[in-house]
Amino acid sequence: MTKRLMSAVALLSVFAVVGGAASAEAACQDAVVLVHGNAGKPADFDNTYNELLRRGYAAGDIFRPNWGSKTCAACNDHDGSELVAVKDAINQALARSCTGKIDVIGHSMGVTLSIKSILDLGVAGRVDAFVGIAGAYRGLWSCGTYPYNVVTSTCGYHGLSISSPLLKGIAGKRMASRIYSIKSNSDQIVCSTLVCTVNGVHSSSIDNENASYTYNTGHFGLLTDTATRQADLIQ
Repeated sequence: MTKRLMSAVALLSVFAVVGGAASAEAACQDAVVLVHGNAGKPADFDNTYNELLRRGYAAGDIFRPNWGSKTCAACNDHDGSELVAVKDAINQALARSCTGKIDVIGHSMGVTLSIKSILDLGVAGRVDAFVGIAGAYRGLWSCGTYPYNVVTSTCGYHGLSISSPLLKGIAGKRMASRIYSIKSNSDQIVCSTLVCTVNGVHSSSIDNENASYTYNTGHFGLLTDTATRQADLIQ
């Protein structure tokens, strides 16, 4: 082999190594946690999951905890086994993430459950983006106002009544570097009393958010019909 040919081969080898390293770096993305709502299931996030796969995320980097009773929505709250399932998914995602950070997307009660989990774990500094979809961050008027709340777990001390200890405990606290909310004024859960606001602010809006997006769709359409927006926000 001539010196000139050897040099060319060596140069190509360098390009291959550099190119491979660049490809590996480009493929490294935050692991993602998708948290379904009350009495929901991981498959509720199928549109988002498939959109992330389409964008090059590995299936192993997407975590979808399965939490809570599916037959008694009023029995679920933000404590006990519900919290454990979400915390476990967050810890698994952090351990897996090649960037050392994660993104979290929650729907409905999954929004407040995710926030509580992140704050309890003390990992807000390792969450790059948080997207809350159709959450009741400021509470549900249908649950009443604490302590004169509807007497169910979902609306109680660890629940979504206005001014509950749970909601007071997460108010104003950052759970990520970037925070977004997706909401609707036609949300049949958050706006079930025909009032979407608490103290003049939409209940799905999150303190310290970078942006909020309003769609003319219902509670579940906010999840299934905004997969592209969700994926855009965490990238």
